Amino acid sequence: MLRPLLIAFCLLLCATTAAHADPMRGEDGYDLWLRYKPVEAAKTSDYKTLATVIVTANSPTFDAAARELQRGLGGMLGSTPLTSKTITDGAIVLVTPADNRGFAIPADLDREGFVIKSTILDGHPVTIIAGGSDIGVLYGAFRYLKLIQTGQPTAGLDIREAPKLDLRVLDHWDNLDGHVERGYAGDSIWDWWRLPDLVDPRYTDYARANASIGINGAVLNNVNAKADSLTEPYLKKAAAIAAVLRPYGMKVYLSARFSAPMELGGLKTADPEDPAVAAWWQMKANEIYTVIPDFGGFLVKANSEGQPGPGDYKRSHAQGANMLAKALKPHGGIVMWRAFVYSEHDATDRAKQAYLEFQPSDGQFADNVLIQIKNGAIDFQPREPFHPLFGAMPKTQQMMEFQITKEYLGFATHLAYLAPMWEEALQADTFAQGQGLDRGEGHRWDAGRP
Repeated sequence: MLRPLLIAFCLLLCATTAAHADPMRGEDGYDLWLRYKPVEAAKTSDYKTLATVIVTANSPTFDAAARELQRGLGGMLGSTPLTSKTITDGAIVLVTPADNRGFAIPADLDREGFVIKSTILDGHPVTIIAGGSDIGVLYGAFRYLKLIQTGQPTAGLDIREAPKLDLRVLDHWDNLDGHVERGYAGDSIWDWWRLPDLVDPRYTDYARANASIGINGAVLNNVNAKADSLTEPYLKKAAAIAAVLRPYGMKVYLSARFSAPMELGGLKTADPEDPAVAAWWQMKANEIYTVIPDFGGFLVKANSEGQPGPGDYKRSHAQGANMLAKALKPHGGIVMWRAFVYSEHDATDRAKQAYLEFQPSDGQFADNVLIQIKNGAIDFQPREPFHPLFGAMPKTQQMMEFQITKEYLGFATHLAYLAPMWEEALQADTFAQGQGLDRGEGHRWDAGRP
């Protein structure tokens, strides 16, 4: 009797599983949060007038915003809106200060900020998505689609938002051979062997996903950098990636190996105080900006875990960073100089080493240098207090570095929701200026490894 009951139970389980499988069929996670699945039938009528997207400018970013609205609304509502220059009832109108169609855009709206407002334009009820620039419009388009994805009303809208922090960057620990250091999800997305001739369509989807949450930059290569990334062939490859990311408001950055003047330029030294070394970096910066005009700048790991740096010549981190910063400054580039510096030969408590190394140099770094500091004093540990450098260098720009990859939280075999840990660090009060006076001020945020 037990065997027939067991078979009957298994058949019932299979039937139940099959009945609930259809909604998830083909779901591989690729679309992330941009699935744009059909909304509930009861909600569809709330959005039925969204039939036209009015585009007021011609640019790759405006085109991206219009395509995203068409893709999102088409998927969620079952009818893809047309693009037009003529305003109709229910239209979504995309505007910037360059062509506002009579809509009063706040004069102090940040270039990445946006306004979403229900209003009357030329006698028609419309929804305005106004940006301080094209990228603000794109961010606004994603925010509008989120409203529908989450079942919120789109009538009577009056939304104004802007990123609080200027730099919102992903650091890829991706090597040029495709291997990803501390990577647990396959090889690098960047196919350096086939670039620049073959540009993977996934790069566009990568850019879409990043723009949808406001990420505006990506460091393409590992902080344990190879000098080859700065050679002409690799710069052309990076330029091909930059061309895909640019319409989505993303700049590319490169991790720079401090000894590159010796490895690539044939110099006998990489001493930042040597005029020949400074001249080599200036030449290299000029070359990079010729190929990538909006290049973001360098990320540098120096004198840490075997990487070369200014300490090899008894120079300070400020001297090394400022030399690179001077080469980039005419082009508007920045240097993100990592504070993850320690030595196993130093008897000092490791949690104090970076503090002792950097804090005395407060105020000595150039104005286009940011000290990139891990959220904790050791190394992305699951539990550790915030880094002591936060609040200790008031004259120096800082950016906080978080780790997205699960190096200490289960590798590829465990899920961990990281936002509470990041929030805890971001909301921490250093008390450096008194209670409640420095929380979140003077810092720029940088997500670590994606």
